[in-house]
Order: sequence, then C-alpha cells, then structure tokens
Amino acid sequence: MQVVLLQLDIQWKDIQENIRRAEMLMGKHPGADLYVLPEMWSTGFLTDIQEGNSPDDVRSAEQVIEHEQDSIALRWMQEQARRCACALSGSLAVRLHDGSCRNRHYFMTPDHVFFYDKHHLFSYGHEDDSYQAGQTHTVVAWKEFRFLLLTCYDLRFPVWSRYGLAGEYDAIIYVANWPSSRIPAWDVLTKARAIENQCYVIAVNRVGDDPLASYCGHSMVIDPIGRVVVESDKNTEQALFVPLSKASLDKARTRFRVLADRDIVTLE
Repeated sequence: MQVVLLQLDIQWKDIQENIRRAEMLMGKHPGADLYVLPEMWSTGFLTDIQEGNSPDDVRSAEQVIEHEQDSIALRWMQEQARRCACALSGSLAVRLHDGSCRNRHYFMTPDHVFFYDKHHLFSYGHEDDSYQAGQTHTVVAWKEFRFLLLTCYDLRFPVWSRYGLAGEYDAIIYVANWPSSRIPAWDVLTKARAIENQCYVIAVNRVGDDPLASYCGHSMVIDPIGRVVVESDKNTEQALFVPLSKASLDKARTRFRVLADRDIVTLE
C-alpha cells in the first residue's frame, strides 16, 4: 500500500486555494494508492469565531459551511479519486439536508463515498456548539488494508479507537488540526494508539495559522510496535510518501499476540 500524507498549509476559508495546494502536493507523488489530507482541509477549523475587533464581527461557523450536496471540496475529492484511480481521505465541515452540521471524515474511492462523523467534538474550542457528534465507527476496506477513520480530538480517547470495539482494522487514520502548543501530547498519543491496537497509525496534521491557533504539522506514520516509520518536517507544507506492508503487520500480530489478551469493553 502506497500512502501519501498531505501536510497542508490551509488557507483560511479559501476553498479554491486549498484545492490548488492539495493538487500540487498530490502531484509530487503520483500513482499512490491513498492520499490523506488534514481535518477540515478546505477551510480550516470552522467554529464560532471572532473575525474582527467588534462584537458585530462574530460569524457563526454555520454561516460559512458548505452544503454537502453542493460541496466544491467534496466534488473535487470524488473527481480526483476517479481520475487518479486512488483513494482520498480527509475531513470537511458540511451541512446536511436536515440543516445539521458535521465534521465529516470522508474516504473517497473511485466508486464509493465512505464517511465518519467525528464523535469527540472539541468542546474546549466550542466545536460542539456548531456540529453534531457522530455515534458510530467507520472501517473502510481499500486494497489489502482495513482503515478505521477517526478525527483529531478522537486521538485522546483510547476506548473509542479500541480494536474490536471499533471493528477489526489494520490502520487508523487520524486527520487533524492539532495546535503546536499540544504537539508533545500528539507525539505520545499516536504511538500509544499504534502500540495498544497493534496497527499502523497514519496521523496527518496541518501547518500554518488560523484565527485561533498555530499548527506545526508533525504528520507521521507509526508501525504496530510503536516505531516511527516516517515523519514530516515541522512548519513545512509537504507531501510525505510511505509504503505500508500488510504482510509485516500480520507477522507482528501473529508473533506477539497482544490483541488476543485485550480487555473487552463496552461504551456507555
């Protein structure tokens, strides 16, 4: 499995420019099986925000979120998957036909659209004021791999990503807008999720700034025993290529059968 991590410098609410940047990064590694974009890659992290210096400058996230059925960014993901015969993963802020808004992590293949709605909304940043939380897991089979789709803040909650409870999978994809100030936690938690679930972790963060925070990237892939397979430069927009081996994963799980002794848990 050939995977490319697209560590994007997201331009605030500029969908066309972010599409241009994503295409440019994809072009650096043509022919990959899967391209992974950050969380809310087309707009930046949209919540209720203060955009100016007066109370009148407050704009609700709901005022700028694309409708899913008309989404330019979603249509671009579909077109790229078909044109390049690949899969694309990344989240978008979308409004559904019932008027509710979701932070929806899409996994696009040439023939199908899969999605996961972020379960752990970032209440510290008021994400829960604008979006509805998802209640179900999504595992997507693509090529020889099974991918669990998760988003940013989900990384802090091990039960939600637990192998078996979340479904049986080979890799977790975390797409994120994870601020620079909390990167030490990112580095530890990505490794922990890989080790405890004996899986690959594909963690793609953004770089740049938005009205709320600065982001340094540090996108990476972790293997099932916690080794960093590849990691990005910090504060640099870049495309990072990495081959993943299903045979190596199966060998690690067979040789050291940690998952056979895992705790069986339930969610309340």
